[in-house]
Amino acid sequence: MNVLEFIRSFFSDGSHWHGYDGIPQRVWEHVQYSASALAIATAIGLPVGLVTGHTGRGGNALAFVSSAARALPTFGLLVLMFVWLGIGITPVMIPLVVLAIPPVLITTYEAVRNVDPSPVDAARGMGMPEGKILLQVEVPAALPLILSGLRSAAIQIVSTATIAAYVSLGGVGRYIVDGLYQRNYEKVVGGATLTAVLALLVLVLFWAVARVAVSPGVRRRRTA
Repeated sequence: MNVLEFIRSFFSDGSHWHGYDGIPQRVWEHVQYSASALAIATAIGLPVGLVTGHTGRGGNALAFVSSAARALPTFGLLVLMFVWLGIGITPVMIPLVVLAIPPVLITTYEAVRNVDPSPVDAARGMGMPEGKILLQVEVPAALPLILSGLRSAAIQIVSTATIAAYVSLGGVGRYIVDGLYQRNYEKVVGGATLTAVLALLVLVLFWAVARVAVSPGVRRRRTA
């Protein structure tokens, strides 16, 4: 039985579309875990990246923190948090947030630092406050790269949120973990396929957001 046949069998089985273990329920749980982790990582990494990128201070510290966070094994951190905190959503959120902060933080910092200094200097010459310069001049110009960092973080989270199933939570990782335990490879392949589809949907979502949020002038400069 090949992979395509496993996929067809999994999605054509009506029992996989209903109940607490149905695909809609598992996908919704996965989306909740992923959205929560991305929101927390963005709330931490985005402001720090914006401020440090604007001031130009703390770049080396950010690089060190991001490298250290990337070096942490996600699954190992999950096990450590599970042993320390017990069953719950928190042991899952911590490793996912740690995984997502570096791309948000570093990409935001680099995006702001690489903004053309001419309009920034012109805004300062007009007496514009530093906060307005950051939000009204630098952020619009840096938005494409900032969104790319958020997109990278979102894809990593969606792809890794399957670890929630290892600590008795839900999500599409439930199919992978249960399928391996039961030696039901149809479930394993189905769970992996759902994870890949969710990651592709993240790409489409961020493409749509970029089309709406990024000004046409900035898009033209980036493609020129």
